[in-house]
Amino acid sequence: MTDALLFNPRTYDPAHFDPETRRLLRATVDWFEERGKRRLIEDYRTRAWLGDFLAFAAKEGLFATFLTPASAAAKGEGDKRWDTSRIAALNEILGFYGLDYWYAWQVTILGLGPVWQSDNSAARARAAELLSQGEVFAFGLSEKAHGADIYSTDMLLEPDGRGGFRATGSKYYIGNGNAAGLVSVFGRRTDVEGPDGYVFFAADSRHPAYHLVKNVVDSSKYVSEFRLEDYPVAPEDVLHTGRAAFDAALNSVNVGKFNLCTASIGICEHAMYEAVTHARNRILYGRPVTAFPHVRRELADAYVRLVGMKLFSDRAVDYFRTAGPDDRRYLLFNPMTKMKVTTEGEKVIDLMWDVIAAKGFERDNYFAQAAVEIRSLPKLEGTVHVNLALILKFMRNHLLDPVAYEPVPTRLDAADDDFLFRQGPARGLGSVRFHDWRPAFDTYAHLPNVARFREQADALCEFVRTAAPGEEQSRDLDLLLAVGQLFALVVHGQLVLEQAALAGVEEDVLDELFAVLVRDFSAHAVELHGKDSATEEQQRWALGAVRRPAVDEARSERVWQRVEALSGAYEMMP
Repeated sequence: MTDALLFNPRTYDPAHFDPETRRLLRATVDWFEERGKRRLIEDYRTRAWLGDFLAFAAKEGLFATFLTPASAAAKGEGDKRWDTSRIAALNEILGFYGLDYWYAWQVTILGLGPVWQSDNSAARARAAELLSQGEVFAFGLSEKAHGADIYSTDMLLEPDGRGGFRATGSKYYIGNGNAAGLVSVFGRRTDVEGPDGYVFFAADSRHPAYHLVKNVVDSSKYVSEFRLEDYPVAPEDVLHTGRAAFDAALNSVNVGKFNLCTASIGICEHAMYEAVTHARNRILYGRPVTAFPHVRRELADAYVRLVGMKLFSDRAVDYFRTAGPDDRRYLLFNPMTKMKVTTEGEKVIDLMWDVIAAKGFERDNYFAQAAVEIRSLPKLEGTVHVNLALILKFMRNHLLDPVAYEPVPTRLDAADDDFLFRQGPARGLGSVRFHDWRPAFDTYAHLPNVARFREQADALCEFVRTAAPGEEQSRDLDLLLAVGQLFALVVHGQLVLEQAALAGVEEDVLDELFAVLVRDFSAHAVELHGKDSATEEQQRWALGAVRRPAVDEARSERVWQRVEALSGAYEMMP
């Protein structure tokens, strides 16, 4: 059986895309399948650099086609555009076969962010040419002493008296720093104080003044430490100066961190095929492992969580592609994909790992690397805590003060998402407004667990009106993060239901998923109840928000049959 909700290389045909996109996505799948599982795992185990994959991508023009905005494409290159829908599709494929491959692509996206936001036409043309040659890119932002605290950068640029600079300083945890044809580097001038002194400039990893120190991780991913020593920065290398450089850094992360959700989905999908196939064919005490009720529950929960991840991410693509100066709802849905979807991915892997146990460690399985790599995604492009704190800025407007917007359709059209490179100043989050979240729930109000979750969402609105953290509690990040988890669940449920209505997802699957979300909301409410600084009113509210999911054995059995049918549905070519 082929499950239409999951990616399966055996049947994959992205017919909703244009011919060249279809060709490139299918060619990528075929390249991995032809290499086979043994080679995939061996390259991961030996930490081999991704030269073969990058050679394939260069030959096919994969990165150049997908990552060159239409404004930077040459005449006759009509297939080149920055199209978030097909970028998301490639994220999923690369995650499915290995996060190392995705990572080289991901940090190329980050490195291109400051370039495509720049008015420097020479640098843009240079980047487009490097992409056409198959080069990768890097994003030189974080530093060993400061992490991603860009206020404290020690990359120093001293004016050279000829309109350029000499740059000296180190960068740390910089993907592709060993091979990037262009590294977008963030620093500050020595002669200008404050934000006006920030500079983003383009460097070349092959320049003699660029010193590669080491790979800071034990992985095929080359996550570099590099140092510039009196590196010459010509005027044509400068991408941004002053506050615009600061905005370019944050807006590049806005673009890049969206990719983490679909990479997480790909990892979970491959691992799920392995896990269900193993469990269904493993006999214990004369019965298949999948005959045990707790195993069925864990695998079914993993499956519906994974479906929820996909539905949320697919719908978030639409808001990214529809964004503009007057519609910045993506600024909430983006950290949600980074924080919520990736942590759901960890739960999916853990649930399956509890079932397959020691099998999950075996060197001949994809699962062993999935169990390791799934941990990294919630920790990249800002921690879960950073992104939870970010989404809290939108809570009151989203829950209590909706405004009217034109309906956002499914966005699979072959359009260039150029607004992502003219997002403007990275501030004003408190002024972002949202459409009413309730109609998405009203559509499925007849499903018992959607209705119960809606009760919890309405209760959260009441909490915000009557028991929200006060001025003193607003400094207690531990308590605020518990509130953020509750809000995140409401946003997650909203977009899941919006996409379900657009895609015609089976109601059994949705109701089973919302049974899980009702339990999650209850668990986070209990956590809030136990916080040291929770007031008596907040404690009463928390216990009052606890709900028991509606149990329907027939529904659960129908969903289980979908899960069990994944056994043998896909096995990577040896």
